[in-house]
Formats: sequence, C-alpha cells, structure tokens
Amino acid sequence: MNDWNEYREQLTLRLREFSKLAPETMKGIASLGQAGEKTNHLDAKTRELISLAVAVTTRCDGCIALHASEAKKAGATVEELSEALGVAINLNAGAALVYSARTLDAFSKA
Repeated sequence: MNDWNEYREQLTLRLREFSKLAPETMKGIASLGQAGEKTNHLDAKTRELISLAVAVTTRCDGCIALHASEAKKAGATVEELSEALGVAINLNAGAALVYSARTLDAFSKA
C-alpha cells in the first residue's frame, strides 16, 4: 500500500507550490474547510469522519492522507472510522443500484 505520511508530505509541498500559482483558489478551499469550525454544529472528529467517508466515495487519496491524520488527532477510533467507512460502502453500493435502474431504463428506451 502507500506510505501515507510520505505521501501527505509530498502532497503538502505540491499544494504549497500550487498556492503560489493560484492563491485565490487555495484561499477559497481553505475557507470551505474552515466553515464547519465556524458554525461548530459538528465536532472536529465527526467532520473528519465524514471527510474520510466522502474521500472514499470520491476516491481521493490526498483527502484520505490528510483527513486520516486529522481524524486521529481529533480522537477518532478505528471502530468509529470503520462505521463511517461502512456508510461510504453503503452509499457507493446504493449509487450503483440507482444507476443500474437508470441503465435499465435507458436500455429499454434504446
């Protein structure tokens, strides 16, 4: 598998480079990331677990590398992570089921 710590470090370096090239884009991303902290309806651990579940459904290795570290810092347990990942698995399966129905519909009308 990956050396996630090394990957996270390399990604951080590349994102710093990108930040110099597109500072407003990075400011916008940072603002989105901090929005939950400002409303504080969910605690940091819950936000990180959601982030990891979404990272799985969007297949974002960089998101996994960054948010796994943050989830651990926020006190998430492997059991909590496993439950969040179970939700991601269910949604991916659900999405495949919905798109299977759409495909059958398209096929029937072809």
